[in-house]
Amino acid sequence: MKILLIGSGGREHALAWKMAQNKKVTKIYVAPGNAGTAIEHKCENVALHSNNEYVKFAKANKIDLTVVGPEIPLVDGVVDLFKKNKLKIFGPNKKAAQLEGSKVFAKKFMQKHNIPTAKFGSFTNPKSAIKYLKEKCDFPIVIKADGLAAGKGVEICPDLKSAINCINEFMVKNIFKTAGSKVVIEEFLEGPEASIICITDGNTIYPFISSKDHKQVFDNDKGPNTGGMGAICPNPYVTKSVLNDFVKQIMLPTLNGLKKDKIDFMGFIFFGIMITKKGPKLLEYNVRMGDPETESILPLLKNDLVDVFNKALSKKLKDVKLSWEKKASINVVLCSKGYPKKAETGKEIKIKKLKNSKIFFAGTKLENKKLITSGGRVLSVVSTGKTLSEATKKVYTDIKNINFFGMHYRKDIDK
Repeated sequence: MKILLIGSGGREHALAWKMAQNKKVTKIYVAPGNAGTAIEHKCENVALHSNNEYVKFAKANKIDLTVVGPEIPLVDGVVDLFKKNKLKIFGPNKKAAQLEGSKVFAKKFMQKHNIPTAKFGSFTNPKSAIKYLKEKCDFPIVIKADGLAAGKGVEICPDLKSAINCINEFMVKNIFKTAGSKVVIEEFLEGPEASIICITDGNTIYPFISSKDHKQVFDNDKGPNTGGMGAICPNPYVTKSVLNDFVKQIMLPTLNGLKKDKIDFMGFIFFGIMITKKGPKLLEYNVRMGDPETESILPLLKNDLVDVFNKALSKKLKDVKLSWEKKASINVVLCSKGYPKKAETGKEIKIKKLKNSKIFFAGTKLENKKLITSGGRVLSVVSTGKTLSEATKKVYTDIKNINFFGMHYRKDIDK
């Protein structure tokens, strides 16, 4: 069996590593991949960068299954293109991918189907947005760019001045290009956050084990938002009670809403939730696995991931029973100097032998047989243990054996 995996991050390395464990899989082509997928068992990187190139490659190489890692190809309709060419692909179609591609679409969907979420307003004009901030809002407030912004299009604004500045950055200066031409302004919710990634075939939906992302760049949740500085799994705040409320009030109403709206969704749905005093509320949808959550989740999954994908594709997910290791895992992301703003890249990475951790590579490349940084988030270092404290001790001990110029990371991912 030959697989094409689209993407280049730590999430894709983790997916490739997990799928390679299937005995029927002979080759995984990763497009475009990174330095980790270049050397991972059964894997080979291929220089493909567009939906048309993926289709052409899948046809020419008789690919049995294509799996989409990141959101951009999904939002751009890669699944629709593959299906048009009668090629097997795991992921939601373009219509379904609007749940992540547009914050406005997602919030209106939540509102329509009575899914608990923060109160909000949506705007296409900066003057209207600022008027709303002045007349209708209590602070702090949350402002979100409507479109895709690599996990960075969300700002928590403590006061009116910072909120107006954010509107100008997003809508006037266009720092996220067209992604910020529309914005959502929503009430600030308090409580611990949780990531719950679910898999669905359109009829059946199952939650994966919960995880907790750490978005801010510095310890104690200080500094600007990033794509994610690390994750723990399972999330200690997702109790049985919280999970039950999530399933009844958020997960199942989402699936039922998709059916009512005639949106045929097959793939991953990521639910970002806030566990408030009034119960879990939905912050956002993603239409793929999260990064850095994937790297901490997949080491705990007992099931064969390729088999799960095939069951979903054949609308037989009800025949699957997900099974998890009774362990905890932690992923600490090592970043380049300057991240999440302008990252300094091209630095050599030196790694001594690690005793207890697996490295999933992200912003890396091989150059003249040297491992070089090529992005903001460089490496995900993942450890598992019987307890979170055991896993934490392992991962931070092993990180001491990794070094590159300007390397920085959070020291409190277990919190």
